Amino acid sequence: MPAISVRGLSKAYGDTKAVDDISLEVQQDEIFGILGPNGAGKTTTLEMIETLREPDSGEIRVMGFDSAKDPRAVKEILGVQLQTTVFFDHLTVRETIDLFASFYTESLSRDEVLDLVGLTDKAGSMVEGLSGGQHKRLSIALALVNDPRIVFLDEPTTGLDPQARRRVWEIIESFRQQQKTVVITTHYIEEAERLCDRVAVMDHGRVIALGSPSELISMHISESSISFTLTPPLDESVLDGIPGAVEVSSRNGEYLLTTTNAKESLIGIFKVAYENGSVPEEVQMKKATLEDVFLKLTGRSLRE
Repeated sequence: MPAISVRGLSKAYGDTKAVDDISLEVQQDEIFGILGPNGAGKTTTLEMIETLREPDSGEIRVMGFDSAKDPRAVKEILGVQLQTTVFFDHLTVRETIDLFASFYTESLSRDEVLDLVGLTDKAGSMVEGLSGGQHKRLSIALALVNDPRIVFLDEPTTGLDPQARRRVWEIIESFRQQQKTVVITTHYIEEAERLCDRVAVMDHGRVIALGSPSELISMHISESSISFTLTPPLDESVLDGIPGAVEVSSRNGEYLLTTTNAKESLIGIFKVAYENGSVPEEVQMKKATLEDVFLKLTGRSLRE
C-alpha cells in the first residue's frame, strides 16, 4: 500500500488552476521531493493532502484512509512543518513542545523530540531568542511530537545559512532509520539531489516529470560538457571529429565541448591534442544535474 495516493487532484482560484489534475503515489519509507518555481502548485498540493485545504476534485488516500471521509484519522498519522510557523515568543522551547503535544491523543516524550532535532540544550530558552536554524528545527520538532508515520516539510531550509541547512538535512536523513515517509518541497536543487529517493517536478499546477534524480537526468539530459585550454591553441575544426562530441566552441582561449559520451570525448581530446603538437590543460568535466533537467523542462529557474 502506498503511503500516499493522489488521483485527479485539482484546485482552482477563480480562473487560475493552482493544481491541475495531478496523480502520483508516494511509497512508504521514502523521501519524496516536489520541485517547482514559485506558483507551481507545490504548497497547495501539500495542503490538500494534509487536509488543510479542500480540493475541487480528485481523491486522496493516506495510508489507506480517504482524506475527505476520514480527515481526523489522516491528521493523527501526519506531522506537518509549514512554510511559515508562528510561535508564542514568550514560551520556552520546552513549553512550546508540551503545548503542541497536548493536541494529540498520543505523543512522544518531550526529551525524545528535543533529542531528535538537537535542541536539548535549548529546552529552557525562550522561542524569541532562537537563531534562524534553531527556529526551523523547532518547527520540525513540532511536526514530530505525535510520532507521525508521514512527515511533510514545506521548504524546511529556506533562508538558512549553509551550516544550519546541512544540520536540517542530517535530521531529515535520520528519518530513514525511523522508517518515516517524508514529503518535502524545496527550492534547492542540491537538497533534492541529496535527500530524495524520487522527485516530482511541478510547473503551472501539473506534474511534468517524476522519477529518481538519476532517472530524470538520464531520461531528459544525455549530454555532459568538458572545458579545457590547449597550448598552443588549435582551430575548432580540428576537434570536430572527437568521439561523442555534439558541439565544440572556444572563447578567450577556453574550449567547451558538449558530449554524449564524456569518457570517449576526454580520451579523444588528449589524442587530438597530442597528434597536433598541443597540450590540454585546466580540463574540467561537468555532468548534467537535476537543475539542468528542471531548466530544460520548464525554461525557468527555481526562484523565478
